[in-house]
Amino acid sequence: MTDFDIRPVVADDIPHLKTVLDETGLFPPDMLADLMTPALSGETGEFWLAGCIAGVPVGLCYTKREELAEGAWNMLALGVRPACRRDGLGLALVKGAEAHLRTTGERLLIVETSGTEDFAAARAFYASAGYEREACIRDFWATGDDKIVFRKLLG
Repeated sequence: MTDFDIRPVVADDIPHLKTVLDETGLFPPDMLADLMTPALSGETGEFWLAGCIAGVPVGLCYTKREELAEGAWNMLALGVRPACRRDGLGLALVKGAEAHLRTTGERLLIVETSGTEDFAAARAFYASAGYEREACIRDFWATGDDKIVFRKLLG
């Protein structure tokens, strides 16, 4: 098992996290700075965590409050560089997000993913991390690509 550290993201992490995005295809790396700026400046309650090996960010977790819902949050992005997977870093990022939310008294964390075969490992990961499959919205992402929603109570 590799030693890693989970910590809040800082602006200097952006180049490393762009590499994570480039290698995982979560979303276009050029969107990262604009997405992170409000959280880094403290303008919003959303937060980003970095998973680091030897001080270098190789994973990320992005979590945002669900508007108009009491104590509900959505983990919008979770990614680890492919060369660094299978050592528990993804689970540590999820647990880090959960712990952060518990300290502020939040009650629910949801995760949305695809229902396609390409995302079977992601669905199995969330189930193994204690998330319950809550909903399926058929043909959400595209025709034949369902949105699968997982949930976990934090209390």
